[in-house]
Amino acid sequence: MNEITSTWLNFLQQQQLPSTPAPFDASQSFVAPLTDLGLIALTGEDAASFLHTQLTNDVQGLSVEQARLAGYCSPKGRLLATFLMWKTGDTILLQLPRNLQATLQKRLQMFVMRAKAKLADVSDGQVILGLAGNAVAATLAPWFPALPTKPYAKIDNSHGTLIRLADAESAPRYQWITSPDIAIAAWPQLTQNLPATDARRWRLTEILAGVPQITTLTQEQFVPQMINFEVIGGVNFKKGCYPGQEIVARSQYLGKLKRRAVLARVAAMDVAAATEVFSSADPGQPCGMIVNAEADSASHSVCLVEIKLAALEDGGSFHLGAADGPQLTVGTLPYVITDVTASEQPA
Repeated sequence: MNEITSTWLNFLQQQQLPSTPAPFDASQSFVAPLTDLGLIALTGEDAASFLHTQLTNDVQGLSVEQARLAGYCSPKGRLLATFLMWKTGDTILLQLPRNLQATLQKRLQMFVMRAKAKLADVSDGQVILGLAGNAVAATLAPWFPALPTKPYAKIDNSHGTLIRLADAESAPRYQWITSPDIAIAAWPQLTQNLPATDARRWRLTEILAGVPQITTLTQEQFVPQMINFEVIGGVNFKKGCYPGQEIVARSQYLGKLKRRAVLARVAAMDVAAATEVFSSADPGQPCGMIVNAEADSASHSVCLVEIKLAALEDGGSFHLGAADGPQLTVGTLPYVITDVTASEQPA
């Protein structure tokens, strides 16, 4: 940890952020320091072409006005990581959980070979703030008079980078990536209108938005389609090869997909990713797995659950951890799941 990071973390300790989980209410805006996220920066004239051969999404067509989701797969097509990526100037940035960063950066570095591309950990020089709710636009006006108007649009200025993300329960969400000095100076004004909370509430909004995040517990568990990753724009089927591409494409075009992700709520706390889910209709074997989960009250958690479509059709009840475990109540995703064909890929 360098001096810059220490300054920001010491500042946050003095703010005494809430330590208890709280439900997300779309009418209540908030700001959260996302200290659990890290950033890998790629520079060099071959940075885009190199990443294009490694990730599930189009990197060469990435403009400075947008961000994109992207996955990094094993040769077997299983996700090792999911990223939010964007381009600022000549630098491409990959955002992922900080506890995955060192391993993933080292793995990517192995394949650079003769490409003119350099990878660097820039997490310690940047602050990532998550902001959600209808009060965000007016609150950010001193730094960003105009905000990105649609999900995954991006604005850069002297105050940093602002990215709009997928809405959660119709509430807009943004990430502000800036320097510790700017974040510390802005904090008192931000928190006048936006109650400060910790990263757990932000992760809850990610789940409510139906956006999965691969963690250390779920690496190599899912082909992208199992967690709806192509539905939310994380896979481009027109681009060239990348690790696992053949398997990902085969899953898309050969036969009906058999597993998807759904939203669910359960009367349990501290629900861990990778916990198995069982159906009362077939209690002898798991039918799914927790992708992400966060508490939304003192007794309940909201989950993104990867599950067999056949189990959803069987009409049984779903249970956490065992056939007699806490029952999950399946909810409604904020998007419609469709099978994306190559001709339907967004530009």
